[in-house]
Amino acid sequence: MNTVRLTTAQALVRFLANQYSERDGQEQRLIPGVWGIFGHGNVAGIGQALLQAAVTQEADLPYYLARNEQGMVHASVAYAKMRDRLATFACTASTGPGSTNMITGAALATTNRIPVLLLPSDMFATRAADPVLQQLEDTRGGDVTVNDAFRAVSKYFDRISRPEQLIPAALAAMRLLTDPVETGAVTLALPQDVQAEAYDWPVAFFRRRVWHIGRPVPEPAAVERAVRLLRKARKPLIVAGGGTVYSGAETALRAFAQATGIPVADTHAGKGAVPWDHPCAVGGIGSTGSYAADELAKEADVVLGIGTRYSDFTTASHTVFANPDVAFVNLNVARLDAVKHSAEPLVADARLGIEALAAALKGWEVTPEYRERTRQLIAHTREIEDRCFTVGHGPLPAQTEILGALNDVLGDRDVVINAAGSMPGDLQQLWRARDPKAYHVEYAYSCMGYEIAAGLGAKMADPSREVVVLVGDGSYLMMAQEIVTMVSEGLKVIVVLVQNHGFASIGALSESLGSQRFGTNYRFRNGGSGLLDGDVLPVDLAANASSLGADVLHATSVDEFRTAMEKAKAATRTTVVHVETDLYGPNPPGHGWWDVPVSQTSALESTRTAYETYAAHKQAQRHYL
Repeated sequence: MNTVRLTTAQALVRFLANQYSERDGQEQRLIPGVWGIFGHGNVAGIGQALLQAAVTQEADLPYYLARNEQGMVHASVAYAKMRDRLATFACTASTGPGSTNMITGAALATTNRIPVLLLPSDMFATRAADPVLQQLEDTRGGDVTVNDAFRAVSKYFDRISRPEQLIPAALAAMRLLTDPVETGAVTLALPQDVQAEAYDWPVAFFRRRVWHIGRPVPEPAAVERAVRLLRKARKPLIVAGGGTVYSGAETALRAFAQATGIPVADTHAGKGAVPWDHPCAVGGIGSTGSYAADELAKEADVVLGIGTRYSDFTTASHTVFANPDVAFVNLNVARLDAVKHSAEPLVADARLGIEALAAALKGWEVTPEYRERTRQLIAHTREIEDRCFTVGHGPLPAQTEILGALNDVLGDRDVVINAAGSMPGDLQQLWRARDPKAYHVEYAYSCMGYEIAAGLGAKMADPSREVVVLVGDGSYLMMAQEIVTMVSEGLKVIVVLVQNHGFASIGALSESLGSQRFGTNYRFRNGGSGLLDGDVLPVDLAANASSLGADVLHATSVDEFRTAMEKAKAATRTTVVHVETDLYGPNPPGHGWWDVPVSQTSALESTRTAYETYAAHKQAQRHYL
């Protein structure tokens, strides 16, 4: 057997550089590079291996320096999302806090079912120097380290305690990363001494490997059962989720909707699969859904879920599908999602599944009356949206007006990125996406701090697109560091920094739950009351962005914002457009409900009143059985 002597880290770098994915005959690098921040756990292991690869050109695996470990995982996830989960990055971090900083990113990746490879450094496998700096000494056992926290949020976890263990572990990692059903965060914990330990590796370990990502074919009998239900439907509704986009099923779905007349609602991950102006497109569904989508959902007798995991925001906490006799047909590559809500499952690739349904339903369509009902609801929804865009609020503009202006100035292929706060709800109702990659809202984990790092990853995934990060001051303060990385890598991203001096979303939620917006404003502490309800803090986030290397433009009105956005689009460097909006809205009208429990007993009248409202909403909540 031919062998080559390398350290474990050198072997891993060489292995990763030779991994490819393939779908529909198109190959690409599975791991095109490595994000990292070096410390004493990885600088002499993975760090040395990446340096050696670059100097000797023995492996093509570029290194990218991040500024926050959580941020580099977010950037990798955004990259993978833009690439339909066919490529992602590896992330290396130092022992201890450097590695545990990646745990939130791991949870985000797994919750969103997006592949990312995490390489946290670990303690000495030999334990020769125990306890080392940053080591957790656990009385339950000597093999417990902080990296065990990754187990709960990873789809695959392994600790490489001997060099030869890397061979099966690395192959298992690639299998999980390229499995659309099981994918998520994949974690290989690497003890720092093992990273630097030499071993005689089989040369065959480093051969070029292509991981073929297939399209599971729908079972004919399952198609027949699904079609039987759909043919009986009088008021069917499609819910398009992220699986629609990842499988490239947009064209098939648009044609299917056009032929059958079934209206299409979308989740955050599925928005853009059907263009907003398609005659069957009814917008976002659920807790922050559009008027048209939620009205049709209330009446629907058959719901065809395509590539959706049915989160509580999609179902409005099990209230939006109100027909007592509603039935579900779920087309999903994962059986876990296909059987939800006691559905008739169609376990298959979304594109192939839609094509099979279209062929079996050829000639069938909804009634003219239902098409007209859909048309009227869409028209009314457009009126609601237009009023939100032109509310004329003052002295500070409403956030919805800024979104309206942004809708106008951006092109069909321009990417809008968001994750948390009040903007996801506004965007789900109001954003008019025509391209499935133009709407990039992370709402499975809804992680504050995702936005700017994700803008970096999305731009790397497709430099031909304008990438616009929408971030509120709350999320900006969580994680803005990757602006530095954008600047250092020469990447142009537009960051729209919407400052309203508080948490708009949680503030409004707090008020609706009887908690009076407690702790949600950025204010000085009021000495008399002891509450954070004093004057506005003298925080200058625009100056902060400038200090990180970005160009900054200011806007104080909707018109100034439009002008600033045109300048930002014409710029060649990362540019931050800073605009202040009113913390108190007005927001788009609500059409759905979200189950957030209210205190059943309270000394506060506001809480007691909120509980009465909550109890009334609970009456409409049901199990879909």
